[in-house]
Amino acid sequence: MKKALRGRRLTIAGVLLCLQVVAAHADLPALIEQSKPALLLIGTYSETDSPRFTFRGTGFVVGDGDLAITNAHVLPPDGEIGMAGRRLVIQARDGVGSWGARSARVVGLDAAHDLVLLRFDGVALPALVLAPDGATREGATVALMGFPLGGALGFSPVTHRGIVSAVTAIALPPPSARGLNPQAIRQLREGSFDIIQLDATAYPGNSGGPVLDVESGKVLGIVNMVLVKGRKETALSSPSGISYAIPAHYARRLVDVGRKK
Repeated sequence: MKKALRGRRLTIAGVLLCLQVVAAHADLPALIEQSKPALLLIGTYSETDSPRFTFRGTGFVVGDGDLAITNAHVLPPDGEIGMAGRRLVIQARDGVGSWGARSARVVGLDAAHDLVLLRFDGVALPALVLAPDGATREGATVALMGFPLGGALGFSPVTHRGIVSAVTAIALPPPSARGLNPQAIRQLREGSFDIIQLDATAYPGNSGGPVLDVESGKVLGIVNMVLVKGRKETALSSPSGISYAIPAHYARRLVDVGRKK
């Protein structure tokens, strides 16, 4: 009798666990719908460019609704802003679903972790919530949101689902020798920092997009790079399925400073 009751309890516990998992996955469509208004196109705009808007990466709204987080490598090269009337902009959806450009400026930079904080003009937008320290759990179901391949898909927000496969150490190298400033050299000497490894596929254009915890709806990280098999051209034809994201607490530090500027 005791064995039967014990077996029944285990069965009930198993059913409850399954229901919790299903419920978490069932919330994904709602999470996507709620998060879409916070997704941004990051790029440059000039009346003389063709097309006028040049897409450079994904970003998302944080803080009080007038700040955006993206990767530092998404920014245009030094000297490009201001040339031929070119300006840094974010593109956000208005109430009827069309994209509108807003001027933006850099108010915070964390080159060591490849993050930048932008402040943009106009009314506040819905913001995503950055997860607290220690919120990332290996095995957690996540959703990557962004604009893979940029305009090739018509600037429609795209979501990929995956899991956190590991939290591992890494040191981001500078993009070129010109990036070897004293801060970068100090970071490399001091060692690596933890980065989130994802069992999910990201593509060019996803950089700077949020990694959302499906269970809590909060941002665990910012998509940074994808592991490429062979040359970089194979990222599209033969994706590895392994991507990396910068933990959200680094972005939260930028937001705390940026609110004062």
